[in-house]
Amino acid sequence: MRVRVCPRPKEFTMKFPARGVAVASLAAAALVLTACSPSSDSTDQATTEDTAATGTTTVTFRLWDEVAAPVYEESFDAFMAQNTDIKVEVEVVPWADYWERLPLDLQSGDMADIFWTNTSNFGRFADNGNLINIDEAIGDDHDEWTQSVVSLYQRNGALWGVPQLWDSIGLYYNKDLTDAAGVDPMNLTWAPGGADGDTLLPAARALTTDSAGLHPTEEGFNKDDRVTFGFNSQADLQAIYLDWLGSAGAKFQGADDKFAFASPEGEVAFQYLVDMVNTWNVAPSAADTNTNGDATRDMFLQGKLGLYQSGPYNLKTIAEDATFNWGLAPMVAGPEGRVSVVHGVAAVGNADTKNMDATVKVLKWIGSADGQAALAGQGIAFPGVVDAQQAFVDYWAAEGVDVQVFVDAANGSTIAAPVGPNVNAGANEITPILQEMFLGTIPVADALQQAQDAGNAAME
Repeated sequence: MRVRVCPRPKEFTMKFPARGVAVASLAAAALVLTACSPSSDSTDQATTEDTAATGTTTVTFRLWDEVAAPVYEESFDAFMAQNTDIKVEVEVVPWADYWERLPLDLQSGDMADIFWTNTSNFGRFADNGNLINIDEAIGDDHDEWTQSVVSLYQRNGALWGVPQLWDSIGLYYNKDLTDAAGVDPMNLTWAPGGADGDTLLPAARALTTDSAGLHPTEEGFNKDDRVTFGFNSQADLQAIYLDWLGSAGAKFQGADDKFAFASPEGEVAFQYLVDMVNTWNVAPSAADTNTNGDATRDMFLQGKLGLYQSGPYNLKTIAEDATFNWGLAPMVAGPEGRVSVVHGVAAVGNADTKNMDATVKVLKWIGSADGQAALAGQGIAFPGVVDAQQAFVDYWAAEGVDVQVFVDAANGSTIAAPVGPNVNAGANEITPILQEMFLGTIPVADALQQAQDAGNAAME
């Protein structure tokens, strides 16, 4: 099988932060690459001739990640061994180009038969009739899928995607720093304003030091000369503030997909996060984290950050690059307990495929434990099929890493990832306002209302 990497268009505008199930951040894998355009006439002709000559039906599969591509290639090799009349071709369109190309290729008829999508983009294609209805095509005759991911791809009473990968949130900790500071990271809780019952703020203060070894509560502490920090409070939608909203009992979006975070509960959640940065001085400056979403991960790897709340999308990087003792703990709990965002990537079927029967067969395969075995067994990401997840857990156990905290988070209380056909437009409006809030230039209540109003107006 040959993996095709398709070039970027001449113009592109980023629609949404490139976070989510970030398999693209993993170490590069060896690929056999052939540059092409997915809409190339020569490619289409070659496929037609191949089908005519061999009697096989070709199904194309598109994704944005070069690391996951060869894993799917391995999976499809097993599928094709069982289905000799179907050939599956994998094509990679990089994230930076993916969402610009997708609607253009759908309109021109050049879109792949099956393609990856995320929660913030699938809604408009489902509403436009571009996707295969999974309930009708596959029904209930499939292996068990992770329900929290299934829920993300249900719209207007139907399921539109087959769960592929997912991630939830946990707490990475620098064991050398936490041991030295006497911090137990296993059951940390935040309370509004750092009030009674709050164990996160004392832990973050104990882990934050300046070059003289002083902590934020000690006289003479110099916040401009900090050498270690306690926690990665920042304008990070997935790892930080969606989870904080959920654990405060707040909502990010309402039932109508409109933003709903400008609420008393939302204000409490964001005020705590902003105070960690600007009042309590236990988190890095937003001037650094606003411009580089990976700044705190890099600080953690440099031994400068004691507690780093994030997802398994950073697991490979930390496992490979950390030079100190580290571990995983449950995510920080709030007034409503631990509430994790669960984001998932789904594979959707092109409703205009000319090979419907073969396409549905491939969709069923990548929704099975056998179809996701390679994905799980190589530790790439948590698979969407429940029966395949143990292979991922076992891979990391063999590496000395217990990933159960992510499983527990996904199976516990959750808050939905951004959804809706126009949520990207709204996100473009709210992000700069929330970043200003983290800088301390706009009061929290004012910033939330401004962001919510601007975001909802953009989604109309």
